[in-house]
Amino acid sequence: MATDQKSRPHEDHPAKPDSPSDIRKPSWKYIARKSAREFVKDQSPDLAAALTYYAVLSIFPGLIALVSILGLVGRAESTTNQLIDIMGSFVPADVGTQIEPIVENLTSNQGAGLGLVIGLLTALWTASNYVNAFSRATNRIYEVEEGRPFWKLRPIMYALTAVLLVLVAVVALLLVVSGPIAEGIGEAIGLGSAALTVWNIAKWPLLLLAVIVIVALLYYFTPNVKQPKFRWISIGAVIAIVVGLVASVAFGLYVANFGKYDATYGALAGVIIFLLWLWIMNLALLFGAEVDAELERGRQLQAGIPAEEEIQLPVRDDAAIKKKAAKEREDLERARALRESAGRTDGQNTDDGDHGHRTDDERAGTHRR
Repeated sequence: MATDQKSRPHEDHPAKPDSPSDIRKPSWKYIARKSAREFVKDQSPDLAAALTYYAVLSIFPGLIALVSILGLVGRAESTTNQLIDIMGSFVPADVGTQIEPIVENLTSNQGAGLGLVIGLLTALWTASNYVNAFSRATNRIYEVEEGRPFWKLRPIMYALTAVLLVLVAVVALLLVVSGPIAEGIGEAIGLGSAALTVWNIAKWPLLLLAVIVIVALLYYFTPNVKQPKFRWISIGAVIAIVVGLVASVAFGLYVANFGKYDATYGALAGVIIFLLWLWIMNLALLFGAEVDAELERGRQLQAGIPAEEEIQLPVRDDAAIKKKAAKEREDLERARALRESAGRTDGQNTDDGDHGHRTDDERAGTHRR
């Protein structure tokens, strides 16, 4: 993998096409075909399963923090009910049914201040595990090893996680500030019905933009490669969101009309459907990352850069790679020493070169004589 980085071209090599319109049609065909093949080669379904596990660990601390924030302003119950209703429009019905009693239980509990602190800290820790897992996945996608030392990587991942949590909170806020809640806020600050109408229309593009930025940040900062200049909206991020929305609707229709999860899983049907939905969303995220990676490969190939086997991007840091290589050499030397000492025992006379390598039959014959 990425070991010789000095010969790799700069991430913003001037020969590479700068915009999607500069990429030729044969390059687009190659990018599409290569993205699909690498998606399978990188074992993305397994990676998505790991991401789903960490996502589940992150959801409920995040809900605790969200409900606690709403509790501090005295609108926890009405706002969370609004959020559940809106969420039901985007996810399968059984998923909303599964989450609703949990949120209601959190809303009924007191101690919002303590819950906020605990929820925020736990959400930061668990969500950072998801971000770290996503980093390992994107390193596989970009065909590099993680070279950033632990003491450098963890603060970066925590900072990225904090930014992502803020953006997720913004998404939740955009979702809940509608209907009666928006009217109440509008009356409190003196906004008329025209302003509320504009808000109800404008919030959806803002919501989509916030989600695109969340995905773009994940794609840009998690892999151990120096990527070209940051773009707030990447092609892979747009594809991931579109695929996620289409797949979510299709999965919801399948569950509602054809799925027999109740017969198979009984009371656990809602949990299984929720996990499957999260898994599908993570598959969409990984596919978008593959598209961005192969788009970079296509740009390099069109510029004449030899990226057939590996995407030619310099790594952010190679300290951990060098340390790992040194340990592997040390293990190799120890293994070689063990192999070369095979057949020898302490105190055995090795002056006779043939003595230490006699067969069992030869030894038995010597004893009989």
